[in-house]
Amino acid sequence: MNRRIWFLTIFLIIVWACDDDSTSHELVEEEIVEEEEIEEIDTLSASPIYLNFLALGDSYTIGQSVPERERWPNQLADALNMSEYDITVYSPTIIARTGWTTQELKSAITTENPPNTYNLVSLLIGVNNQYRGYPIEEYPSEFESLLQIAIDKAGGNSDYVIVLSIPDYGYTPFGESYQEVISEDIDEYNAINKELSEQYGIKYYDITPISRLGLQIPSLVASDNLHPSAEQYSQWVDLIMDDVERLISPYQ
Repeated sequence: MNRRIWFLTIFLIIVWACDDDSTSHELVEEEIVEEEEIEEIDTLSASPIYLNFLALGDSYTIGQSVPERERWPNQLADALNMSEYDITVYSPTIIARTGWTTQELKSAITTENPPNTYNLVSLLIGVNNQYRGYPIEEYPSEFESLLQIAIDKAGGNSDYVIVLSIPDYGYTPFGESYQEVISEDIDEYNAINKELSEQYGIKYYDITPISRLGLQIPSLVASDNLHPSAEQYSQWVDLIMDDVERLISPYQ
């Protein structure tokens, strides 16, 4: 009889231990699920991002021959506003004009004197220095000066500044006859602005290969046979949006 009681006691102890182990596994699984849910909630409830956008440049930034809403800064603002991230981009402030050189852009910025409170500033400049045949030796110091101004306008934060390469108008009906010379010059200018951007730790977007599809895909060129079309600008924006996580990382 005592042996039966002894066996029964051992059996109950074993059952209780197994049940306790099962409960522990269930608790661990519940904790893991809860942690995943908390992480997901944290991701979704990230602080909203508000961007004041200043775009500096020439005809490529003012969007010669395309409607205002199709300029690349405006398209970028729309793309960021419609992205999966909680971003609000206010209407871009654009200081740019067709034909401007680096020096003319610098003078215009001085005249307009925008505040140093922007948290997204873009710079795309240099094609008219090339077009007018200015010595390329002047470009590095002039571009660097504009780069420093762009950083100042971003409150001194280089993480808020982006630079776009110069498009190649040799791949348009206007420039086709002088394509080889134009392309060589544009490559030299872009080598300079890229190197300086990297020295300052500024995000650089090489849109030049897109512009070199202009003769192969005529819809990438505007009706003036020289400037990018709205379609080409949208491809520039796609390139930037492919890198959107790096673009918005300073604000997170």
